[in-house]
Amino acid sequence: MAVLSTSAWVLHDLGLAAGFGGPLFGKLALHRAVQDIDSEQERGQVLHDAWNSYNVVTAGSLGIAALTWFIGRAAISGRSIDEQTRGLVLAKDILLGAAVLTGAANILSGQELGKQAPEGAVPVQSGNEPSARTPEKARGLMRFLSVMGPINLACTAGVIGITAVLAMKSGQSTKWSFLSRLLP
Repeated sequence: MAVLSTSAWVLHDLGLAAGFGGPLFGKLALHRAVQDIDSEQERGQVLHDAWNSYNVVTAGSLGIAALTWFIGRAAISGRSIDEQTRGLVLAKDILLGAAVLTGAANILSGQELGKQAPEGAVPVQSGNEPSARTPEKARGLMRFLSVMGPINLACTAGVIGITAVLAMKSGQSTKWSFLSRLLP
């Protein structure tokens, strides 16, 4: 059981890292870097190709993080932990669900954005800024993504933070230490 739960914990943490790190890089670095490309359409195509490639990683990593958490979570009851820990576990449930939902919304919206021009070459000023030639539907999708992307990052960061607090709490309580071995 220890090997299985340790493996789940590792997969959970790697999933959170990939689900947070890739989108953070995209928002902070990739979106700015494409401004160095002269063609607005080429900027859009590079963004589309990059995000489309990473969507598989995002979906898989957040899916694995959620799957490992909720499988382990099903093994414990709320009565077996103190009130503060129960609150943290419930907060992690909510934030992880929100991270998965906002991640899915971002992936689907990004795919729809890519359909607004051949080969995803929607003309853009930067990664999150439309140009004067960006079609109206693409502008709306870009506005949606500019809101949902940071929400997804905030939810995933919250899950990472709560995961760290729960790990710290496991060292303070014998009972929680035993139970937390079932959770990633």
